[in-house]
Amino acid sequence: MATILLEEDGYTLCSQVICRQQQIKTLLCLFGQQQNMTPGSLFIYGHTGTGKSLVLQTVLTHYMLPHIHLNCIECSNPRFLFEHILNNLPLQEVTKNESDDPSTLMGIESDDDYIQCDNMTDFIKQLVSLVSDSPLKNKTLYIVLDKAERLRDTSANIIPVILRLQELSGLNICTILVSEIVWEKFRYGTGFYEPYCLHFPDYSRQELMEIMCLDAPATCEKDLYSLYVNIVLSVFHMVCRDLRELRHIARLNYPYYIEPVENNQVKPSDTKKLWRNIEPHLKKALTSVYLREVSSRQWELLQQAELTDTDSDISKAILSRSHVELPYYSKFLLIAAYLASYNPMKCDRRFFAKIPHGLLP
Repeated sequence: MATILLEEDGYTLCSQVICRQQQIKTLLCLFGQQQNMTPGSLFIYGHTGTGKSLVLQTVLTHYMLPHIHLNCIECSNPRFLFEHILNNLPLQEVTKNESDDPSTLMGIESDDDYIQCDNMTDFIKQLVSLVSDSPLKNKTLYIVLDKAERLRDTSANIIPVILRLQELSGLNICTILVSEIVWEKFRYGTGFYEPYCLHFPDYSRQELMEIMCLDAPATCEKDLYSLYVNIVLSVFHMVCRDLRELRHIARLNYPYYIEPVENNQVKPSDTKKLWRNIEPHLKKALTSVYLREVSSRQWELLQQAELTDTDSDISKAILSRSHVELPYYSKFLLIAAYLASYNPMKCDRRFFAKIPHGLLP
C-alpha cells in the first residue's frame, strides 16, 4: 500500500476539516505520493451533509494532486462524461501559488481545441495519447465522479469500464465514485470489479455541536452560542441529522435568541428565560424543515398578513412559495393508494394471497 504522506500535513488537514480525522488518514494512506501507484477505483459513500466532497476536495487541493471533478447529474449520456474528462485534463505543471485556482487544477476548455468523443474505445485511446505526452504520465490522475448513482441510468457498461480504467488504459489513474447510496446498489452481473469502499458515517450529536459552534458570530460569546446550538439540537436532532440544514436553521433563528440579551431584558446566564423565548420559534421552524422555499420567519409573516389583509402582496408572495409540488411519479402513487382504499378486503386476498384461485371464498 502507498506510504502515508507527511504526518504534519495530515494534522493540518484534520484541523481544517474537523470530525473527519479517520477518513482523512485513510485517504492519505491510499493516495500516497504523486508518483505512487494507487488503487484503481475508490467508492466513497454516506448520507448527504457528511463531508464527503469537502474532505476529498480538501485533500486533493492541499497536495496539488492532478484531478478532474465531474458531477454526474450533468451527464445525461456517456458522451458528456468522456468529453468532460478529455477536455479538462490538467496537462500542465501546477505550482503552489496556482493550486488555489480551480481552473488551473482542472483544466480550461477551449472552443478551438475541444475534443469530441462518443464511444468508450475512442475515449481510452485519446486518454492514453494525451496523458502519455504530458507530465501526468509520471503522476497519479484522480477522476472524481460525484453523484455517481446517476451513472446507473446510463449505458450498462459505463460503471464496469470506469472502475477498470486503470487496467484498460495502463495509466496510473484512480477513479473515485462519490455517492449517497451503498455499493450493493451498484453491483449487477458477474465479473464486477470491486473498488475500495470508504464510509462517511453521520455526525454524532457532539460532532454536530462542535461544527455548528464554528458559526458563532464575532459579537457573540462562545459559551452563549454553544448553549444556543445545544438548544437547537435538542429540538431538531431527532428529526434532522443533515448538518447543512441544521446550520441553516441555527442561522435563521439566532436573531430571536439573541434579541432579549441585546435589549438587556434577559441575562446571558438565564438559560430558562432564553429557552422560553426561543422555544415557540423553534417549534414553528419544525414545520418547514428541509423546505427552503418557506422559512419559519416567512410563515410568521404569512400568519400576520392573513390576520390583517388576505389580499396583501406579502401574503400572495409567500403563499406562492409555500406550495410544494410533489414529484411526478409520487402523484401516481398517491392516486393509486386513494383508489385502492375503496377496494373490498376480499379483493386484496384475491390479488395478493398465496392461495389457489379455486379455494378463495
